[in-house]
Formats: sequence, C-alpha cells, structure tokens
Amino acid sequence: MKLNKTLIIVIAAVVLCVLLYMTCTAQVPTGYTGIVTTFGRVESHTLDAGFHVKSPFQNVVLMDNREQKTSFKTQSFSSDIQQVDIDGSINFSINKSTAMNLYREVGTSYFSTLVMPRLLENTKAVFSKYTAENLVAARETLSKTIREQLASEMERYGINIISVSIENIDFTDSFTDAVEQKQVAAQKKLQAEIEQEQKTMETQQQAERQRITAEAQAAVKKIEADAAAYATRVQAEAEAEANQKIAASLTDTLIRWQQAGRWDGKLPTFMSGEGASTLPILDLTSTQEAAQ
Repeated sequence: MKLNKTLIIVIAAVVLCVLLYMTCTAQVPTGYTGIVTTFGRVESHTLDAGFHVKSPFQNVVLMDNREQKTSFKTQSFSSDIQQVDIDGSINFSINKSTAMNLYREVGTSYFSTLVMPRLLENTKAVFSKYTAENLVAARETLSKTIREQLASEMERYGINIISVSIENIDFTDSFTDAVEQKQVAAQKKLQAEIEQEQKTMETQQQAERQRITAEAQAAVKKIEADAAAYATRVQAEAEAEANQKIAASLTDTLIRWQQAGRWDGKLPTFMSGEGASTLPILDLTSTQEAAQ
C-alpha cells in the first residue's frame, strides 16, 4: 500500500510538472514574434525568438516576421479601355515591435484580409492611368508607383511593403494583332523614309561632285586663260620693246641705205620732191624708154 501511494504521488508530481511546463512556458522559433494574450486580451508586449516563462492563463500566438513573397493575378483596364491580364508578386514583412497591434486589429490573416485587397485595387487604379501601348514600356514605373501607394497605406498597421513586381502583362489577341500590324506599318514607313533619305543623299552627293568638277574645270580654264593672257602680254611687251629699240636705231642714212638695197633698178613713173606744191610733176616714162 505504501509503495502504491508513493508511486501515485510520483506520477501525480510528474504530470503536474508536465502540465506546468506546458502551460507556463512558451518557445518562439527563429523568425517569429510571440503575441501574448491573457484570457483573449492582447498584451502590449511581444516575445522574441527563444524560451519564455508565462502565466498559465496566457497564450502565445506566433506571427512570422520574416520577409515573405506572394504572387498574385488580376485583370484591369487601360485608359483606352483595353483589357489587361496582370501577373505579379509582392515582398513584405511585419514590424516585430508593433506585431501585437496588427494582431489586435486584423489578426493572423492580415495578408488576405488587408494587404491583398488593397494591392489589387491599387494595381487596377495605376494601370487605368496608362494607355495599353504605354503599359509594357512603363512596367518599372508601374511597380514603383503601386509599391509607394500600398506602402503608405500599410505603414499604420506595421506592415512593410518591400517591393511590388509586375512580372507579366498580357492583352487580348485582337489588340496584340493590331499592335503587331501597327509595328509592321511603322517599320515599313521607317524603311521607306530611310530609302528616300538615302536617295536624296546620293542625289546631293552627285550634285556636289558635279559642282566640284565644274568648279575645277572653270579653275583650269581660268588658269589657262590667265596663262594665255600673260603670254600675249609678255609677247606684246617684247615686241613693243623691240620696236622701240628699232625705232631708236633708225636714222635717215640707214633708211636711204635700206631703200637703196631694196631698189630693183627701175625709175618711178612719177616723182616729186620737196616743194611739190611749186614744182611740176614730171612724167619720166618716155625718157626711160628712150634710154633703153
């Protein structure tokens, strides 16, 4: 009987210790924050990762304070009423120091209750400000704008919006075909403009070459004309100088000597000398014939 009583007491003590351990201690894993509640009332302090002692009337709720990533899909309309299918993701975390307020106001399902609805609404609002053609090129701007708007709304809840990424934007088949046709037309137009510019450039180059050739030919002709004029002027100057020298060397005696050297022995038919106005003109033909 004594042995049975002792065994019962030991077993009861062990059970009591186990119950005290389970109800008066709490273990918070790394990356989580412990929210303490007493009879359902949220306390104003939190428990960090580790082993903690608590009242048996208290409960510890774990909330993940690590950075988390969640993907999302939604549909929106652009400013020109084009349907857009959107794939994206969001990275977020919660503040450990204010986690009890988030639990008190929203609970552990804060993402599906609070973050996701506001994320989808902000995404649609931002997309509606852009035309369909501008959405793809503005993907980075879209992500940044959505994050900024959502972060300002979630700040009061202690939720940090780290990033929002728009990963894919898809349009209807009819719009995609229209964009492709427009791009093809634009490429053809650009090709035609390039070809026209090339032809214009070639025409201008040809005209420039012709102008240069004409100027070169004109320059050559001018040089030749200047050379000919210079040669004529030099020749004229040389002849004038020679004539001046000849004129300076002429005397009456030399002139008579030159005339005598060129006389063919025939007497002139008529002759007059100085004072021809007073002397008669003599016909020497008969005299010449008689002499012969």
